[in-house]
Amino acid sequence: MATAPRTATRPPTPLPTVDLPSGVVEYATYGPTDSAHPPIVFVHGAVVDHRLWEPTALLLAERGFRCWVPLMPLGSHRIPLGPAADRSPRGMSRLLREFVDRFDLSSATLVANDSGGAITQFALDDDPRFVGRLVFTNCDAFDLFPPQPFRLYFALMKNRALLKPLAEAMRLRALRHSALGVGLLLNDPDPELTGSVFEPLQGDARIRDDFIAFLRGISPAELAEVTPRMSGVDLPVRLVWGRDDRCFTPAHGRRLAAVFPGGAPFVEVPGARTFVSLDQPQVVADQIAELTVGDLASP
Repeated sequence: MATAPRTATRPPTPLPTVDLPSGVVEYATYGPTDSAHPPIVFVHGAVVDHRLWEPTALLLAERGFRCWVPLMPLGSHRIPLGPAADRSPRGMSRLLREFVDRFDLSSATLVANDSGGAITQFALDDDPRFVGRLVFTNCDAFDLFPPQPFRLYFALMKNRALLKPLAEAMRLRALRHSALGVGLLLNDPDPELTGSVFEPLQGDARIRDDFIAFLRGISPAELAEVTPRMSGVDLPVRLVWGRDDRCFTPAHGRRLAAVFPGGAPFVEVPGARTFVSLDQPQVVADQIAELTVGDLASP
């Protein structure tokens, strides 16, 4: 049965920070510090922040799980990395592994979405056991990095002269809720949330520079080489996929699931698009908990 989403409507508030070798990042936590369960680490994609995961993380927190969400420097971040950092997708994967290492989260279930899925694959390519379990939701894989229409839109945003006016245009609710914004990505978008994620790009040239560096580092050909190597990732893996996604279709998700040893279980989620964690947070939380606790119970 479909569950009404717990949409995170409040604007972002100051978060704790951690100084990693790749740079300073903010992060959010949910749930008890003394949880008896393995931790959950969430990885978001471009031009969203920790609030993508908040409805799901709050549900898991109620069940006693400790959840961690690094605010990845992908356009909605508020602390610039700067030109000395490797801001490519591979560099972002290094930052993710640094975050996991800093907080001793190697036993975690890592949950990825959108371009966060590509970043996770790069991290696994460098260290296939840096976490304990994996849940992929709708995300980039193979040469679909990013999908249309965002491939064209990202190509335009690589241009420093175009990025600010494009970000400013997202002040218009009708535009940002269209296919050029988040209209393809989730059902019933929250205007406050969708508006606020563009504010860092609108207001800070250093954030725009970080994002341009990330976009210029995207290589569909590189990810097309990395995704098949996930066949060497010997971890419990599950894919939880929004059935109504026209960017990352179920067929694309099943192709990714087939790469993992023995074929990873593939769970279709009706009534959900790319941002399945906002559309159907209860289903996503249930699947994460089942994989995490079920894996511990397995002989």
